[in-house]
Amino acid sequence: MRNALAHAGKTQRRMVSAAIGTVFVQDTAEAARTQWRTVAEQLRSKFPKPGTFMDDAEHDVLAFMTFPKAHWTPIDSTNPLERLNAEIKRRTNVVGIFPNDASITRLVGAMMLEQSDEWALNRRYMQLEGLQTLCDTVPTRLSAVAR
Repeated sequence: MRNALAHAGKTQRRMVSAAIGTVFVQDTAEAARTQWRTVAEQLRSKFPKPGTFMDDAEHDVLAFMTFPKAHWTPIDSTNPLERLNAEIKRRTNVVGIFPNDASITRLVGAMMLEQSDEWALNRRYMQLEGLQTLCDTVPTRLSAVAR
């Protein structure tokens, strides 16, 4: 979106943003792809670069729509990543000066492990039951007690 808006005129940015936004309110992946191409063609007449960007980015931007619809909202957001980056920045600023590269790696690595454990155990980002519809294998349940 930023790339497209950077090449649209200042007065046209809101219109370009609204046009691209129509893609993400579509109910199906095919409808979104059709709308994406329509918007790209409309923009290409006034702004050639955003149209080209859209042609190149279509597959990447709409990739989240290959998942079940229930998962679209969590997948298309980068908020968890942005929160993690902000927390890394906050903690490294507290330390200030690191004695060597290994100490930075230890701090950030520990934070990443902590985040991984939290998401794996407490706050699953996407429920595994919903993802089961994407594969043909039968779910396997492991017993909590070794026999």
